[in-house]
Amino acid sequence: MNVPADLMYGRTHEWAREEGDIVVMGISHYAQDQLGEVVYVELPEVGIGANAGEELGTLESVKAVSEFNSPVGGEVVEVNERLEDEPNLVNEDPYGEGWLVKISGTTAGEDLLDAEGYGAMIEEESA
Repeated sequence: MNVPADLMYGRTHEWAREEGDIVVMGISHYAQDQLGEVVYVELPEVGIGANAGEELGTLESVKAVSEFNSPVGGEVVEVNERLEDEPNLVNEDPYGEGWLVKISGTTAGEDLLDAEGYGAMIEEESA
């Protein structure tokens, strides 16, 4: 399973990467694999407040509809508009072109796991 060491992870399978005072987030490789082919992404409005652990939007796949949560608190400053026409980017490149939302904020103080902790969690879930 692909779990990049430079990211932080939420317990509901979102990842977070700090870029200055912005946190870029998406869903993990494990999450997109469990969902199957993503066919629609509902993203939040730019400017809304985001609370760590609370729902930001939904991902619809051929298998199910699943919510994704904000890994950090802050304000939504950008959404990945490409996903409107190319929702499959979530599957093809979940840590790159398939990012979901950018939030003003920081991962400091949030209840996030490092790559090792997240890897252990998904191993436990898969057992």
